[in-house]
Formats: sequence, structure tokens, C-alpha cells
Amino acid sequence: MVTPSEQIEHIYQQVVQRNPGEAEFHQAVREVLDTLEPVLAKHPEYADQKIIERICEPERQLIFRVPWQDDRGVVQIARGFRVGFNSALGPYKGGLRFHPSVYLGIIKFLGFEQIFKNALTGLPIGGAKGGSDFDPKGRSDNEIMRFCQSFMTTLYHYLGEFTDVPAGDIGVGAREIGYLFGQYKRITNRYESGVLTGKSPHWGGALVRREATGYGTVYFVEEMLKARGDTIEGKRCTVSGSGNVAIYAIEKLQELGAKVIACSDSNGVVHDPRGIDLELLKQLKEVERRRISDYAKHRDAQYIPNGVIWDIPCDVALPCATQNELGETSAKTLLRNGCIAVGEGANMPTTPGGVRAFIGAGIAYGPGKAANAGGVATSALEMQQNASRDAWSFEHTERRLHEIMKNIHHDCFETAKEFGSPGNYLIGANIVGFQRVAQAMLAFGVI
Repeated sequence: MVTPSEQIEHIYQQVVQRNPGEAEFHQAVREVLDTLEPVLAKHPEYADQKIIERICEPERQLIFRVPWQDDRGVVQIARGFRVGFNSALGPYKGGLRFHPSVYLGIIKFLGFEQIFKNALTGLPIGGAKGGSDFDPKGRSDNEIMRFCQSFMTTLYHYLGEFTDVPAGDIGVGAREIGYLFGQYKRITNRYESGVLTGKSPHWGGALVRREATGYGTVYFVEEMLKARGDTIEGKRCTVSGSGNVAIYAIEKLQELGAKVIACSDSNGVVHDPRGIDLELLKQLKEVERRRISDYAKHRDAQYIPNGVIWDIPCDVALPCATQNELGETSAKTLLRNGCIAVGEGANMPTTPGGVRAFIGAGIAYGPGKAANAGGVATSALEMQQNASRDAWSFEHTERRLHEIMKNIHHDCFETAKEFGSPGNYLIGANIVGFQRVAQAMLAFGVI
């Protein structure tokens, strides 16, 4: 008789063979599958109906050409992607990433993670991801507009508020969402607000959406510490990145009485032992779109070119930049320096070796699919407002976000305990998300 462990290993090897060269996707699948053995033992019907195999195969994968013209009049060609991974719980939902590192394996890893993250919110949304290898860095507003219009000219065929609802991600903020929505509206002749989220509050967007991922990550860390009889107040924190997620994680940490002493970008690290000056950071990154090195020019802080932020001693670490940014060596450095909690604001920012180190040490470790679910949760709240032609206050929306993050923590905590791994939020998050999707798939039959 084949054991659940053998079934899972066989499924994983099939995934690798069917998706060659997609290392990030393989890593994301491995992380989830390694936690599902007790679920298969308890629910053999999942194996009988090939639920895991079906979840690991996207429902649809789109790859398309995106031609556009730069300011010199030169035609450029980028590649666009949209992977609709699973719609068992609702329409596809997941961001668009514009970055030169984007290829099919990155989009599939992100879309696969999105299935379980979206399920954890308890809201009716499926999992998807998309993007392009276009690099918006250094491009003019007109170049970005032309690219977004070309991108949407192909993608719009596959979108709809009941079908597929993209949002932003790395390289896609309110500016890009505006250009994308404008082209969608122009082509379709419909003001279908619910087809994109992350919009400006002036034209259908939700207040708190910009802050949601960072705020939500901090709320999750706060709940993990509460479960251990501790608090976030007074903790020294390091936050990697200096984009949207990092900035608003820093904002909420400071509101709750923590002291953020370091942040970063792709060129280096700023260490400010007195505490990060949030207004200066926002001015440099959100308004002037400058590098983090300029922070040190305005304030008595240390700038470390190509530095490793995790070498700076802290109590709480929030990786909020990109995938696989925190490896095993850095994880051990954090632990050696007294780190007691890690909350992932980015998607899969910790390597498998780093995750094992954190879990083995017994610290509070919040995996991205749980800790950073606040962004997509607030996107779903934006969809609710669009559907009802309503607009909620900042305070009301933030209360909803806080409630959702507390519920996610509770569900992960209790499920980990139920399956014999108390305090292991990775196991709890994977099992909660998987079972919600699996039950819907069983109910729908073989489709």
C-alpha cells in the first residue's frame, strides 16, 4: 500500500518533470506538499480525487507579446503573462509584477502561493498571478503608459469582475493600475470598477489598500507575539525593502511602539539606530523615486552598499522585498543575535534552509501566505465596495483588515495544534488554505 509520504513525493516529482526549469515554482510546491501528509492520512478522498495534482496544474496559462514604443521612437518587445491557477473559491485574484526577473516560473510560484493565501482570508477569491519582464525603472510616465496600454490590449480579453481581477505587485502601483484601467475602460466601453484593484480612492479604489500588506504583516506578527504573552511595543525591528509593503510595515510598527532601525533597497542597506525617519523615507521613495542611499545624505545614518540587512541585530525581522532574500546563513545570524519573530511581508522571501532554522529554533515565524495576506484581503474588500457602488472610510476598512488578520492567525494557530505541530504557522497556514480549496473542488466534481 502506498503511504501518504510516498504519494506526495510522487506528485512532487511529476510537477518537476512537467514544469522543467521553474525553480521557484518547484520550491513553492515542495513547501506546501511537505506539510500535507497528515491531511492525506485523515482525508484519503483527496488522494482518490487527485486534488493535489489538480491544484498543482494551473487552470489556464497565458503568455503573450507586448510591443510598445519608447520615447526615442524605438519599438520594444516585452513578454506578458497571466496564470489563472485555481478558481474553486471565486474569480482569479492576484497581482501583476513588472520586473526584468519575471518569467513563467516566477509567475507560477506566485500564483500557486496566491491560491492558499486567498483561501486563508476567508473571502471568495481564487488564485492567480501575472506580469511582464518589462522594467519600469528609469522609464518616463509616457513610456509606462504606452507599455500598460499595449499590455492591457491583449489581457483584457481574459478579465472581468466575475472571471479574473488583477491588482498591483512589484513595479505596478497606482500609476500603472490607472493606465491599465484606462485602457480597459477605453476598449470595453464599460466602467467595470471591480475588474482591477489597487485603484486610486478617487476613482473606485479602497482606502487602506496601499497600506494593507504592510499593516497586515505587522498585525500578524502582533498576534504571534500575543500568543506567546509578549508585545511588539519596544521591539527593535529591521524591515527589508523600501517599497510599498516595507514603508507601511514601518508605519504600523512605529504606531504600535516598535523601533525600526533599518531598511533597504536592491543597492544597499540604511542603518539608523535612532529609528527610521518615515516621512523622509516616504518623500525619497514615493515622491522623488530615489535610491535608499539618499536617505543617509539627509540624516546621520549609516549606508551599507550591497549590505545584508539581516546582519543588524534586531528583535523582529520583516522580509518585505522579494523571494529568497533571506537564506539559511542570514537566518542563523538573526537567531544568534536574539531575533524572536519573523513576519514575511514578501512572497516566499525565506529560503527552505532559513525556514527550517526558524522553525527549529521555535521562534514565531509567520509565512508569507498568512502574514502578507492583508493586501489581497483588502483587494477583496475593494471588490465588495465596487460591487455595491459604495465607499468605506479608512477606519472602517482598517478595522475589517485587522479582523481578517486576527482570524487568519487564529485559524493557523488552531490548525497547527490540531495536526500535532503547535506554534508552527507554516503547517497551519498550508493546511487551512489547502482544505478550503480542496473541499470546494470535491463539491464541484472533476472539472
